[in-house]
Amino acid sequence: MIKPSIKNLGLLTLGLIIAIMIFGCSLKTALAAPQNPEIPIPAINFGIGTAQGPQDVAVSLQIILLLTILSLAPSILIMTTSFVRIAIVLSFIRNALGTQQVPPNQVVVGLALFLTFFVMTPVFTQINNQAIQPYMAGEISQQETFQKASEPLRQFMFKQAREKDLALFVSIAKIPRPKTSKDVPTSVLIPAFIISELKTAFTMGFLIYIPFLVIDMVIASILMSMGMMMLPPIMISLPFKLLLFVLVDGWHLIARSLVMGFR
Repeated sequence: MIKPSIKNLGLLTLGLIIAIMIFGCSLKTALAAPQNPEIPIPAINFGIGTAQGPQDVAVSLQIILLLTILSLAPSILIMTTSFVRIAIVLSFIRNALGTQQVPPNQVVVGLALFLTFFVMTPVFTQINNQAIQPYMAGEISQQETFQKASEPLRQFMFKQAREKDLALFVSIAKIPRPKTSKDVPTSVLIPAFIISELKTAFTMGFLIYIPFLVIDMVIASILMSMGMMMLPPIMISLPFKLLLFVLVDGWHLIARSLVMGFR
């Protein structure tokens, strides 16, 4: 049975991504070049044949496993970046305003993605300068590339993860108490980072809810004192909440708070 380690899978995934990039550049060059009608265009076929030995089966299974990892790569990247906190806070804002589907889900997710790109740009730049570019130039090996590429992302997650959450997963994993950050496995760091981000996002969401909840309570009290119990308070409070959000420049404050929270 084949049990490739996480490090080997990461190296193979990085190698596959680089191979796809090189193939794409070659394909673009080939398509841009003038075609000679006398030279036949080769065709590419995929099929299932008989393996020549156990090594062929091992390589095939590794390729299938790598394709599975690549399909999960977007989810892995989302959960190890600032996207979790930003997306949850933006969802809290929409619910606090009571605007139902305004802004739409596409706008909320799109804004969360671009804010994530803005926050993670220094990390991605560091990964590109320290790992990808030296590897493309042939200066470092695949193993060194993976180690140097994972280090900036680990540093980012360490800054946001709480010690309490790290201690929780260290105790659950039953591993020796780490002396330095390098002793903490990535399998322990990622879940600790995620639940820390969830706590921070829910804390920000609670603080965002308070002023809008006060407006709802005031409007509901006024309507009850006037005997208008059949009139939904949300219909009256919604314009006031929108007016408050616009007057304080809410999107500016929220975006600034989210970005500065990762500095």
